[in-house]
Amino acid sequence: MLLIPGTALALTADYRISPDGSAYQGSVELVNASQYSFAETGLLGERLPVQVSNVTLLGKCFPPPCTFTWSDRFTISFPEGNYTLQFVAPLRQNTLVAAFPEPYTVVVRLPPGFDVRNYLIGSMSAGARVTEATDGSLTVTWNATRSAELRFYNEDRVTMLALFGQFWIVIAIVLLLPFLFSRRMRQ
Repeated sequence: MLLIPGTALALTADYRISPDGSAYQGSVELVNASQYSFAETGLLGERLPVQVSNVTLLGKCFPPPCTFTWSDRFTISFPEGNYTLQFVAPLRQNTLVAAFPEPYTVVVRLPPGFDVRNYLIGSMSAGARVTEATDGSLTVTWNATRSAELRFYNEDRVTMLALFGQFWIVIAIVLLLPFLFSRRMRQ
């Protein structure tokens, strides 16, 4: 998912992946902002709107939360100021992509049962630092980045990778044995 702020400048962005991996809760700090758009980048670089829910705008408003209006289905507008924007968005194919116009600190928190460290089935964009908590959850952090991409997986994917690898090892052995036996007979 790509989140592109309209005129907002986020200092930090924090994303928490849900326990089932189907969605995430985002929290983005906005400075001198008056609007924010929820969008992702398509295959050709075009902006595609993203359906979000539970949008909350926090700041120096009384009574909290702050009010905002939807400019269109995927952009919110509010009085210019400093805010924290919270929302929930769906994930597709266990992948989270966030892009920003300025360098941000991005933190992604994965619950126990998910991982990103096996590069055959998971990935992280450059500059990521992974720390593991005692409960098995992971925190992936990027400092001063304009984009962060993360593809995570669960234990089922690790099992499928192991089975796939074993299958190809067996195929290789079956194909090599006749060749090795024929060489031995020639000698």
